[in-house]
Amino acid sequence: MPGIFGTSNKRSHLAAAVVTGAGSGIGSAFAVELARRGGRVVCSDIDDAAAQRTAAEIAANGGDAIAVHCDVSRIDDVESLAKQAQTWFDGPPSLVINNAGVGAGGQPIGEIPLEDWSWVLGINLWGPIHGCHVFTPMLREAGYGGIINVASAAAFGAAPGMAAYNVSKAGVLSLSETLAAELSGTGVNVTVLCPTFVKTNIVESGRISEQSTQLATRLMRWTGFSAERVARMCLDTNDRGGLYCMPQPDARIGWGIKRFTPGMYTRVVGLAARNTIG
Repeated sequence: MPGIFGTSNKRSHLAAAVVTGAGSGIGSAFAVELARRGGRVVCSDIDDAAAQRTAAEIAANGGDAIAVHCDVSRIDDVESLAKQAQTWFDGPPSLVINNAGVGAGGQPIGEIPLEDWSWVLGINLWGPIHGCHVFTPMLREAGYGGIINVASAAAFGAAPGMAAYNVSKAGVLSLSETLAAELSGTGVNVTVLCPTFVKTNIVESGRISEQSTQLATRLMRWTGFSAERVARMCLDTNDRGGLYCMPQPDARIGWGIKRFTPGMYTRVVGLAARNTIG
């Protein structure tokens, strides 16, 4: 079926998008690109000023956007986001992007504070769960649209020292696969985004050890894609009805190796990571 948004200069009157975590990084890139493609965008974020900056950038370029406060770990906030979006769109959204997320890592299981587990899972996993719980019935009833859940190559990468983050993103991957099966044939496309390194501020804003932060920053600088490039590729994948979007070659290679030789993959990743988590 044709996508909601065109993959180049195509425009659609159905372009009514809600983006969580739209204040920075991939979320902001999604919001700006959607507006560039002719969409109206609800930019939500827990950081009100950041959401306003994204909405203002869209408006300055002739687009249509509003900023809405939302803590995705709170179901009441997500329900309020949905109500405000429906009012502004005068109907249901046609695309929901569950993007809000945080980073954490640098400690092995048993040393990660339980409060860090709760914090990461509350945002990275419960955020998309809340988003899918609230918005899926609207899109299913409408019979068209798309849902994009932002996971990570960490969902299958299982890098040591990143347990809370890995678990949260693995849950988002499974959530997306299940949702895609449930929505098959309904006209609603589900895509899960699994990038490796993207040039954003997630490292600086997360709970990550200094050593791991330095490593991640170097890898981001050397191999990371821009958030804008990742957003474009993911929107095009959703338009085509693709379930998996793995923008970088290393993500696709890692996915293949993990699936076909899981035991060897785990041993190699464990040995390679020994020096980074102590």
